[in-house]
Amino acid sequence: MPDLNGVDITDTFAEAFSMTATRLVITAATQEWAQTAATQLCGYATSVIACDCEAGVESIASPDETPDGRPGVNVLAFAFNKKSLASAMAARVGQCVLTCATTACYSGLLDQPRDQQISVGGAIRYFGDGFQSSKKLGARRYWRIPVMDGEFVCEDRFGTAKGVGGGNLLLCGVDQAQTLTAAEAAVAAIREVPDVILPFPGGIVRSGSKVGSKYKALKASTNDAYCPTLRAQTESHVPDECNAVYEIVVDGLSFDAVQSALRAGLHAACHSPGLKHVTAGNYGGKLGKHHFHLRELL
Repeated sequence: MPDLNGVDITDTFAEAFSMTATRLVITAATQEWAQTAATQLCGYATSVIACDCEAGVESIASPDETPDGRPGVNVLAFAFNKKSLASAMAARVGQCVLTCATTACYSGLLDQPRDQQISVGGAIRYFGDGFQSSKKLGARRYWRIPVMDGEFVCEDRFGTAKGVGGGNLLLCGVDQAQTLTAAEAAVAAIREVPDVILPFPGGIVRSGSKVGSKYKALKASTNDAYCPTLRAQTESHVPDECNAVYEIVVDGLSFDAVQSALRAGLHAACHSPGLKHVTAGNYGGKLGKHHFHLRELL
């Protein structure tokens, strides 16, 4: 078995899925208000198993990087298809960005053909109740929706791209505290990689799931093979010296972006004492066409 800094690395692969992605640029009068809107928009967006999309903050945007010269935040969002993504973005921008003081919202994926665009501003403009107006600058159309602190400006259509969702690492350590430290190190490294997000709380998953359940109503249930407390009750994959497992899940705009993020996360985590073993989740290559082999991340 290969190792990295003394941490055993399973010779396996993470299996990920094709998704439709978009980037939103949220701006506001201050960085704090832009971050507030982004945080609200990204709520309840961890997994398409039960959420309408997967979303997260990609990066901070300085005033010289935004369309209106104000502080901003770049958000990435993913869904299984363009229709689902359009519905999720119209609802989330309308409820979480339009409502937030001083904000505006722009597409962060430009020059996409019309058949790779979704309506966002065009969908929520009706909140203006007939008082809304549009302005076109070059090829980009914006909607101006009157609100109580002035106007909410939102781009008419947002570009989309074919993204990759579900790249993952499973970090196994001697105890909860040390394994969490390793996971936090992985998250910090991945957050420096462009074009990716970590959709789960703090970038870390404690409740890894498997497909299906003994209960017919559930699409997914606890990944009992990686629950340390179930060693005596199920076929356990938790190494003997390990008593905690955390999962890192990465969504990105391309295979290369997700691979770079997983590599950065793996190397950062393996510098943490107490981490003993790293593996990844897959379905035998039967469900997702994107395979990230851990040996290629070393």
